[in-house]
Amino acid sequence: MKRSWTKALGVAAAATSLLLAAGAHAQTLRWASQGDIQTMDPDSRNESLTNSLNSQVYEYLTGRDKELNIVPLLAIEWQQTSPLQWRIKLRPNVKFHDGTPLTADDVVFSVKRAQEKSSDIKVYATAMGEPKKIDNLTVEFNLKDVNPIWLEHANAIFIMSKAWCEKNNVTKPQDFNAGEQSYAALNANGTGPFMLVSRQPDVKTVYKRNPNWWGKFEGNVQDVIYTPIKSNSTRVAALISGELDLVLDPPPTDTPRLRNTPGVKVIDGPENRIIFIGMDQGRDELLYSSVKGKNPFKDQRVRQALYQAVDEESIKTKLMRGQAAPTGATMVSPKGTYNDPALEKRLPFDLVAAKKLLTEAGYPEGFEVTLDCPNDRYVNDEEICKTLASMWARLGVKVRVNTMPRSVYFAKLGKLDTSMYMLGWGGSVTDAEVTLTPIYRTRAPGGIGDFNYGQVNNPKMDQLAAQSSKEPDPAKREKLIKATIKEHNDQVHHIPLHRQFIPWATRSNLEVVHRADNFLEWSWIKIDK
Repeated sequence: MKRSWTKALGVAAAATSLLLAAGAHAQTLRWASQGDIQTMDPDSRNESLTNSLNSQVYEYLTGRDKELNIVPLLAIEWQQTSPLQWRIKLRPNVKFHDGTPLTADDVVFSVKRAQEKSSDIKVYATAMGEPKKIDNLTVEFNLKDVNPIWLEHANAIFIMSKAWCEKNNVTKPQDFNAGEQSYAALNANGTGPFMLVSRQPDVKTVYKRNPNWWGKFEGNVQDVIYTPIKSNSTRVAALISGELDLVLDPPPTDTPRLRNTPGVKVIDGPENRIIFIGMDQGRDELLYSSVKGKNPFKDQRVRQALYQAVDEESIKTKLMRGQAAPTGATMVSPKGTYNDPALEKRLPFDLVAAKKLLTEAGYPEGFEVTLDCPNDRYVNDEEICKTLASMWARLGVKVRVNTMPRSVYFAKLGKLDTSMYMLGWGGSVTDAEVTLTPIYRTRAPGGIGDFNYGQVNNPKMDQLAAQSSKEPDPAKREKLIKATIKEHNDQVHHIPLHRQFIPWATRSNLEVVHRADNFLEWSWIKIDK
C-alpha cells in the first residue's frame, strides 16, 4: 500500500508542477490538503473533505452563511405545519448542470436515496421523515417522531437529479465499504456553483464555474484544481513557491514560519471537530490483541486507565504547538454540552492511578493491542497515535500503530474491522444530536449508531439519547442531553483528546472566508492579480 500511495503522491506533485508551467490564469484556484476526496457520490461517504468538495457541485435544501447560520438554498421557504410535518417551497428556475430543471421529484428521490442501506448519511435522511410531492415546487415531509433539528438535517442531504441517476444506473448510493465502484463515484451532476470537469483519484480533481448557476458569485474564481499531497513539506514548499494558492492543513510545526514568509498569510480559526479514541466494547474477544478469551475494553477500569495515562497537555503544547483545545467531552463544540464545565472537564493525567486501575482489572503487566489510525485525515493524526502509543507503553500496554490513507481507513472502520481507532467528528452542526445518535447509540436500522465503530451498547445511555432526539421542549431536552453525556463520560466509552484548530495558509493575493466547519466556499474566494 505504501508503494502505490507514494507513487500517487509523486504523480500529484508532478501534476501541480505541470499546472504552474502551463501558466494557469489568475482566476484558477490551486489548492491542496493531505488527503483526497473519497468519492463523488454525495451519499456514499459522510466525511468532511468529501462533503466540502461535493458541496461545490451539489446543493442542500438549506445552506450556511459565513457564521454557519441556516439560510435558504434550494428551499426558499419552510414551515412546520404540525409537530410531525414540515413543508418546503423550492427555488424556481434552478437547473442541474446537464440543463434539466430541479423539481420536487428530484427532492423526493434524493431523500429516499440517502435513506438507502448503502448511504453513509441515512441517519440524517431518515430523521427528515417521508417526503411527498405536493406540486412541482412543493414537498411535504411526514415524520414518525418530533425532530428538534429538522432544518439542520435539511442541510445534510445533497439534492441529485432523479433522471441522471436513473440514466446512469446509480439510483442507490455507492457501497463504499464493500469496495463498489459506480458512475456517480467519478462523475457528478448537481445544481451548485461549480461543475466537475475531471476526476483522477489520488492525483487531482478539476472543476469549472457553472455559468448557469442560480446564485450570485461573490468571488472571481473560474476554475479549481484540487491536488491531494500527503507530504507536509511538499505541500508547504508548493505554497511558498507559488505552485499552490492555498493549503487547507498546514502542519503546526510549519505555521510559525509561514506567518513570516513573504507572499504567504495564515488565517486562523478553530474547527468544530473533536478528536477521540474509540475501543471495541462489543466483541467477547478483540480481533487484534494478545488477550485471548475476553475483551479488556469491556472493563470500564481499563478504559479509564488508558484515558488517565494520556498527557493531553503535552500533546497540545509539544505536538500541536498550541493548536488544540483539550476537552473531556466528545462533542464537536462546547455548545453541544451547553458549555457545562463539568461535562467538559478532563479526567486528570495520573499514571499512578492508571496503573492501579489496570492492575485491579487484572492486567498488571498490561497487554498488546493494535490502534488503527489514518495518516492523511486529521492534523498530526499519525503523530498523535504514535505519541499515545508511547504514553500507554508506560502502563505496559504495547500498542501497535497501524496507519493507512483515509480511503482505506474508513472502509476498514465501516466493516468494524478494528479493536481500537482514532476518529475525528465534526461539521457545521454543533447540536449534541449529531453525536448522540450516530456515535453513542447502539447500532440499529435507519443509520442509528452507524459511526459507533466500537459497538458500544449501554441501555441507559441509549434510552436517554433516544428520548433527547425527539423531545420538543428545550429545557427537558437539555436535561436529557446532559444526562446522556454524563453517563458516557462516567463509563469512559471513548477517550477524548482535543478539539483541533485549523489554520489555513494561502498566498497573500487570496481573500477567503474561514468557516468553523472547515468548508472552503469557492464562490466567495477572490484572487487578486
